[in-house]
Amino acid sequence: MAASALLTVCVLCAATLRTGFGLHTVSAIYGETIDIPCGRGQEKLDGLLFGKWKYEQPDENAVFVATRSAVKNRTSFDDVPEYNGRLDLSENYTLSISNARITDEKRFVCMLITGENVFEVPTLVRVFKPPSKPEIINQPTFMETGKLNIVGDCVSKDSYPDANITWYRNGQVLLPIDGVVSIEWSKERNSTSGLHNIRSSLQYMSTKNDIDARFSCAVTYYMPNGMALMESDPVIFDIYYPTEKVTIHVQSPKKTIKEGDNITLKCIGNGNPPPQEFLFYLPGQEEGIRSSSAYLINDIKRNATGDYKCSLLNKVMIASTMVTVHYLDLSLTPSGDITKQIGDSLSVSCIPSASKNVSVTWMKNQKILTQPAFTNLQYRDSGVYECETSLLEVDGLRRKKTLRLTVEGKPRIKLSKKTNPDGKSKTIFYEVDGFPKPEVQCVSLSNGLYLNKTEEITLSNGKYSAKIIISPEENVTITCSAENKLGKESHSLNISAISIPEPLEPIDTSGDSNDHAKLIVGIVVGLLLAALVAGLAYWIYVKRSSPASKHVGKELGNTEENKKLEENNHKSEA
Repeated sequence: MAASALLTVCVLCAATLRTGFGLHTVSAIYGETIDIPCGRGQEKLDGLLFGKWKYEQPDENAVFVATRSAVKNRTSFDDVPEYNGRLDLSENYTLSISNARITDEKRFVCMLITGENVFEVPTLVRVFKPPSKPEIINQPTFMETGKLNIVGDCVSKDSYPDANITWYRNGQVLLPIDGVVSIEWSKERNSTSGLHNIRSSLQYMSTKNDIDARFSCAVTYYMPNGMALMESDPVIFDIYYPTEKVTIHVQSPKKTIKEGDNITLKCIGNGNPPPQEFLFYLPGQEEGIRSSSAYLINDIKRNATGDYKCSLLNKVMIASTMVTVHYLDLSLTPSGDITKQIGDSLSVSCIPSASKNVSVTWMKNQKILTQPAFTNLQYRDSGVYECETSLLEVDGLRRKKTLRLTVEGKPRIKLSKKTNPDGKSKTIFYEVDGFPKPEVQCVSLSNGLYLNKTEEITLSNGKYSAKIIISPEENVTITCSAENKLGKESHSLNISAISIPEPLEPIDTSGDSNDHAKLIVGIVVGLLLAALVAGLAYWIYVKRSSPASKHVGKELGNTEENKKLEENNHKSEA
């Protein structure tokens, strides 16, 4: 019988000729090569003529796709459009199908034909396609508490067979709960490729506990070796919730607030998003001021101390804070430029007024002193007095008042003299006090000439000293006058031309009335001693040269002074 006739007969009687090798399955990955072995293709069948492959259609009609002759060792492929160029048949009759498709999922049959029998080996081909990585789309920008929110759609594409989508929150599976979790899913099949697109939509009732919660979805699908899972990237949503509490605090560049500072009141609600507008209530005011979350107060005053409040626009959830405005005032009486007369008294008071206790510090010429009490003003009391106070806990809160005291007085002048070591010249000293500084002029009464001072020394506040050097050829009287705007005082001093040592009268440096009296006593004692010495010298001189009395008179000065010297001499002899 011819081979074609035998094939026709065998096909018609296939049901009775099958030997029943059993049905096995070949699994393949979409797009890869499918290798379908012929169950007995590797066994040597006696009398094997050729092998042939077919697949069965849903209506059970067979479609032949490939034939291999065992005698001629030649392969031929049937004209089946969907397999053109995709088939290969090996020597052991293994059928290979490249670029696996979903439509390749069929029941293929390997037919081995001998001269006496036909052997059929059926194989079920399964094709698997892993889906694309699931992705959450249509996400909201935020979720609100107290209502069902759309979380998004989880989409996984191009899977085969069907896949399944599961939602997770922080790694825990989300199951449908009425009013809390709602899940809907759908799928669609691509009519060309046969692949499935899976979509699952999630609605979720969010709470504040969902802040920073991670939502994700995963697709489970079939693969040749079993189930597989692929998870999406997690998403985190901004959770909106209403304000439950408001707080208020003061923004200030310093820890404490003082009068004149600028402060900002900041009101914050703990909702998300936080409220953008509030009502601010200033101390003593019942009506709120509508403002943003920051309320600026410039140049704050002391009377602004008190409770500051803020609330939501609906006047609920009121928060308050205490603001203390520190202040410091200082009153100095008298202050500024004060002029007093020597010996006067002056009452001075420096009184602070502050938001808390302070201490007062007095300074004169940058030196700290106790509070001054002026009961008997002297020139040394003149100067700049500063009364200063501060709040140590409040940075920059310091006050200072200044008193410029000037003590004025009429001039007082004292004269003294001495003979210089050369025996010829005399030094006249004058000491003067008073303020403003007196102008001093010394004049020789014998010739009316003004004498120039050679040196001036400041002894103390309001007291000055100077000296005048002269070489008299005859006895002279020197008069010195001190004058300022308050008055004038003059004193005279007799100067002898005799070269007799004269003790230097002490210089008064105190300036008060007691020292002045002591100085007068000293001058009187010095004059008495000088007169005693002069009398003794005159007596000795007379004894030695009595005939020359007329010449002596010329040497010792005028007649008036000689008479005085003779009187002193008689007193000495007595």
